Amino acid sequence: MMDLILFSLVSGIKISIVIGLLLLTIAYLIWVERKVMAHMQVRLGPMRVGWHGLLQPIADGLKLIFKEDIIPSQANKIIFVVAPVIAVVPALMSFAVIPFGDKISIAGYSIDMVIADVNIGILYILAVTSVGVYGIILAGWSSSNKYSLLGGLRSSAQMISYELSLGLSLIGVLMMTQSLSLVDIVNAQSKWWFVIFQPIGFMVYAISAIAEVNRCPFDLPEAETELVAGYHTEYSSMKFSLFFMAEYANIITVSAIAVSFFFGGWRGPFLPPVVWFLIKMFLCIFFFVWIRSTFPRFRYDQLMNFGWKFLLPVAIANILITGLVMVLIG
Repeated sequence: MMDLILFSLVSGIKISIVIGLLLLTIAYLIWVERKVMAHMQVRLGPMRVGWHGLLQPIADGLKLIFKEDIIPSQANKIIFVVAPVIAVVPALMSFAVIPFGDKISIAGYSIDMVIADVNIGILYILAVTSVGVYGIILAGWSSSNKYSLLGGLRSSAQMISYELSLGLSLIGVLMMTQSLSLVDIVNAQSKWWFVIFQPIGFMVYAISAIAEVNRCPFDLPEAETELVAGYHTEYSSMKFSLFFMAEYANIITVSAIAVSFFFGGWRGPFLPPVVWFLIKMFLCIFFFVWIRSTFPRFRYDQLMNFGWKFLLPVAIANILITGLVMVLIG
């Protein structure tokens, strides 16, 4: 009984710490993106609120909290309110099975640096994150706005299409480890990172992940030049901020998955495991910002053709090549 109570207490503490740090990271990730893009484009970025604009995320949060919350008169009010929650909650839940460090010992009690080590970890992540698309679709439909509806439809087609390639890009690693647990996958990279053996899988994953989180050059569901702001056109105040939180939480999640699958997770010399995990994850996040600052937006037909006619066949070919190599090596 005491072990169960202690386990529940430790799990609750881990959940609180991870969610708290995740929300703080999301807030300052917006600042990081603005500063990095500004320097890439020879600008200063936020400078006014705090030193180098460090208090800008707090100011933005306060502004959104006190901003008027408007619901269109013709909108489906219940779904309109629930949609942002459906978008953000799965993005936060997906971090539950990602290992961010090795075991630590406190007062003789061994604590795993993962909220839940389940043997179907990657299936859990893919299942949970796929629910997030419903938030975007329902937001577009419930707004009673044609631009929002088009943004929601675009998002459903895009995310479903690229989710297929994203899932298949991970199969090669799963074949090599013969496990769906992210803890086992990280432990299998004690000598070599899987990006060395799965460069094609990583390439497909990186491109699919950018499209999956609706980031430039694949941000067609928002496309302000065509759809005003897409699915969240009618949203304001904290409901609007929830969609931004969902986007940045998904960026963190896909970066953490990339680190766990292809870059050895928390493994590294000298520094503490959690520090290595954070360094690798933020390098992946920097890659997202770099891509946004570099490439123009695709046309929608180019987006879909690229996903179905290039990425999907390449992902399938990578699975076949991995299987053939494993059979030949024995």
